[in-house]
Amino acid sequence: MDKRWVFQTMPEPTVVASLANAIGVDSSIAALLVQKGVTDFNQAKDYFRPSLADLHDPFIMKDMDKAVGRLLRAIENQEEILIYGDYDVDGVTSVSLVYGFLKQYHSKLQFYIPDRYKEGYGVSKQAINWAIETGISLIITLDCGIKATECIQQAQIAGIDVIVCDHHEPGEGLPPAYAILDPKQKTCPYPFKELSGCGVGFKLLQAFVLKQNISLDILYRYLDLVAISIACDLVPLTDENRILAYHGLKRLNNSPSFGIQAIIQVANLPWTLGISQLVFGLGPRLNAAGRVDHGSLAVNLLLAEDSVTASSLARQIEDKNGFRRYLDSTITAEALQLMKASDASLIAKTTVLFKEDWHKGVIGIVASRCIEHYYRPTIILTASGNKATGSARSVAGYNIYEAITECAELLEQYGGHAHAAGLTLPLENIISFQERFEQVVSSTISQELLIPVQKIDLLLPLEKVTNKFYNILNQMAPFGNGNMRPVFATELVIATKYRILKENHLKLTVQEPASGICIDAIGFGLAKYAHLVCDRKPFKIAYTIERNNYQGQVNLQLNIKGLQPI
Repeated sequence: MDKRWVFQTMPEPTVVASLANAIGVDSSIAALLVQKGVTDFNQAKDYFRPSLADLHDPFIMKDMDKAVGRLLRAIENQEEILIYGDYDVDGVTSVSLVYGFLKQYHSKLQFYIPDRYKEGYGVSKQAINWAIETGISLIITLDCGIKATECIQQAQIAGIDVIVCDHHEPGEGLPPAYAILDPKQKTCPYPFKELSGCGVGFKLLQAFVLKQNISLDILYRYLDLVAISIACDLVPLTDENRILAYHGLKRLNNSPSFGIQAIIQVANLPWTLGISQLVFGLGPRLNAAGRVDHGSLAVNLLLAEDSVTASSLARQIEDKNGFRRYLDSTITAEALQLMKASDASLIAKTTVLFKEDWHKGVIGIVASRCIEHYYRPTIILTASGNKATGSARSVAGYNIYEAITECAELLEQYGGHAHAAGLTLPLENIISFQERFEQVVSSTISQELLIPVQKIDLLLPLEKVTNKFYNILNQMAPFGNGNMRPVFATELVIATKYRILKENHLKLTVQEPASGICIDAIGFGLAKYAHLVCDRKPFKIAYTIERNNYQGQVNLQLNIKGLQPI
């Protein structure tokens, strides 16, 4: 799909000039920093060198004192504690973090990951029944629980206290938990609202460590898990998340656990991982366990204490991921065929598809794939028992959670974020829900939001694309949601040569006529634009800057994100 180019607002020139002078960088670098809210030397230092000393005091979070007090009492009294988490990456890293850390200080500790198919998302009645039978007296929920009113009430009646650690939006009422740690609570004064579920679990442990005068370095050994959750749950890489991800990646790359080492080796991932490798390489594999089998497989991998165990578990997970890929491609093809077969579907502003035998574990991925073809809020539903269960994905700038909330009378349960959500409804309500969801979205979404966006940070002459410039750009990492790799545009170039690679990709050398500067470029999936670059026609490009290592030759190249004729 063609994208609309949206340029960032250019910052005030005097602020840019002042920052450039203060830290000794090019004005273009300074402009990028000002766009990110960095305007003076100290802010630049904090941005380029994130410090764990700048993490917020965990006791600012509402109910933290109560939560830590209850945890300490459970340890002192040798109570049975259950660490409960969701089956996705954020959930399994959360459980691995809290269970892995606390087992050093308490032996009566168990973890529980719900079965996606038998129990569904979040806290389940089956899990509470199991906890009652097992003699659990304290449950710590991670990445779930903020809407589990009925199940937490069941636990409370049975004499089990629950500490909820969640980062999802609360409903109208809160569950009757002993303590609720969720910075999105309206009455929570915590200054950063965008922690991952694992991040909230980390704050609980940070408070525990501070209360017990334990060295923070012991807790920081687990930051690799926090970094994985931040990357894969797509929370913004700002404030605390940037600090945690920055140091978590260092831990991941310098001292990977047995489990991480094993999955890197089995999956042939690069040994140095960045945010994108976590999102597209490691994350899907950890998710695959819960999608096509059971999420506890991923927890066992992350907790593995020797290389033999880790290698065996990593091979099992790689097999699950292969099956997940097959389901993904097969169901996506079926979904796209359903859309093409309906004239009404093609002109709608939403996609809501149902097929009873679609695999529940991959419908979220399929929703994202459909958006790549038809850019609009999308929900993929399948049968689960006598209900329909679905995953929703949105387009940039549109809050799909709010749209689903407007259809609440047709649903049995739902939850999630602005960009992704899950829902359950009676099978007989599917058609009514399709109609209602289309009405809600049609009346609240602008036509502009139905066109994918290519955000561009700065106009840049090619003469600025140097190794020094690139090296400073790289120090802005980690790049991800909320701190994306900068995208530049050059408004008049020609192609001195070009060719098509593998029938799909465009490889070319671009020249800026004004300066005569030439640089290699690659446009993945952009072969269809070859007619714009032939015969030395002028065009404009949007791109990121990268290093290309080909047959031992290392050069800068442009990774083209878009082409437009002049």
